[in-house]
Amino acid sequence: MAGIRMENMVYDVGVYCRLSKDDGTDNESASIATQKSILTDYVKKQGWHLAKTYVEM
Repeated sequence: MAGIRMENMVYDVGVYCRLSKDDGTDNESASIATQKSILTDYVKKQGWHLAKTYVEM
């Protein structure tokens, strides 16, 4: 039996953004807005459906 192709699958995914108080002062923490933008762009490029954005501050 041949393998099943899943090219037409659409995944519902969630992204998780958070700010860390433990980040050192050497590197600037990415803001929540920046994280959302980066993760949302990645999800779109993968062809996935963004079902939920989780934010922890």
